[in-house]
Amino acid sequence: MTIRRFLQLGQEVGQKLVEKGLKATTHCLQPNHQGDVIADEQTIVDVLLQVHPDTDCLLAVGSGTIHDVVRFVSAKVEKPFISVPTAPSVDGFNSKGAPIIVKGVKTTFQTVAPVALFADLSILCQAPGDLIAAGFGDMIGKYTSLTDWQVGAIIAEEPFQQEIADLTNEALQSCVEVAPEIGNREKEGIETLMNALVLSGIAMSTFGASHPASGAEHHLSHYWEMHFLEEGHKQLFHGAKIGRSTLLIIQFYKEIVRASLLEDPTEERVQLVKLIDQLPELSDVNQQLRDAGWHPEQAPIDEELIQLSLLKAYHLRDRWTLLRYYHETLHWLPDL
Repeated sequence: MTIRRFLQLGQEVGQKLVEKGLKATTHCLQPNHQGDVIADEQTIVDVLLQVHPDTDCLLAVGSGTIHDVVRFVSAKVEKPFISVPTAPSVDGFNSKGAPIIVKGVKTTFQTVAPVALFADLSILCQAPGDLIAAGFGDMIGKYTSLTDWQVGAIIAEEPFQQEIADLTNEALQSCVEVAPEIGNREKEGIETLMNALVLSGIAMSTFGASHPASGAEHHLSHYWEMHFLEEGHKQLFHGAKIGRSTLLIIQFYKEIVRASLLEDPTEERVQLVKLIDQLPELSDVNQQLRDAGWHPEQAPIDEELIQLSLLKAYHLRDRWTLLRYYHETLHWLPDL
């Protein structure tokens, strides 16, 4: 599928609604000067201005950013919305969380989930390969998000629900088992990936927050996104960044945090070490990503930005992760 064809799908959905006797207005979100559609204040106002008083329902046709904008607007105007994913690229299609850039800072607002989701497998299989790989990258991030969620429960008694964690892990493992099929765009692989993304969204909606699917790996990705916006760089796909950040967080936890925990092996820290030891080997995760079509060139983050994010990104959410625990408890240093 070409990018032009990819963008036409929204117009085709609108036309089919008209053919069924419904009144439909199609609005395309406009990219910025870098060619990126950003979920920020300007885009939200743009969509708000398109919503007529007699509108019954909104449709989000596209990938993740479009859904974030529409779900936010849907909540504000108190109109239901329907999700129509055109690529298996993120796990937020049916979640309640809307990550929005506000005054340069990425903040997740709990809004509303779609009342229905329609995903055409034939269209999903034709999606650009980088978007499919990004969807797999978003799922791979569950390795560390589930670990960080348990960390918060252990060290700060943050809410944790085992059945939701099991659902998310089930979705993750289903993708890992068919990674080559996903990379080859085989129907079985793409269907499994989309189902997993939907399950992850259900897990977040059921829990009422993004803890099951978003930990330190997402905080790094958000930090990179904000930096790219500040510097005027073209954005990278969310899931591509999550693939890269997951590899970095696994390495950081296994090589740096684990050693620091063992310097003073209290009962709590021994529990945390066990969680780290349950993480897969870095080489295995790297291979899973590559089997699904992901490669490091999809997320070219320079070393200076990586180090800054490992130092500062945990500030983006008021949530405990091993990254935050390391900086605030094991290796506290004042912000430079």
